[in-house]
Amino acid sequence: MDTYLSLALDIVKAQARVRNMTEEEITAMMSKLAGSIKSIDLASGGARELASGDTALDPKKAVKERTITCMESGKPYKILTKRHLAKFGLTPEEYRAKWGYPKGMPLVCKALQRERRKKMREMQLWTRRPTE
Repeated sequence: MDTYLSLALDIVKAQARVRNMTEEEITAMMSKLAGSIKSIDLASGGARELASGDTALDPKKAVKERTITCMESGKPYKILTKRHLAKFGLTPEEYRAKWGYPKGMPLVCKALQRERRKKMREMQLWTRRPTE
């Protein structure tokens, strides 16, 4: 069954338990909710884990402005840590190689990458501090 349809079905079932609904109301609510859930998911760029366990996301599209989606679990995070990747038996280097990311690429969202770069420029650790 379609993921969006099953989510809509759960919502409609809960609603039908609370109040009496006609068959037309149920079918109309099902189709409206399924469409709404699908459009929200597509608009947010979210990746849902499919029933087969595969993720429906291209590795190149996994790194977004505010999130990076783990290709193993299909869940979005701000940063993919060593600890998280260890759950799948991978190191960050192995994860990058498996999914075709460049060797030195940070496994963080774009906003966090930008923030870190800005902070490093402000700190100017490459310049020598004056000795007093």
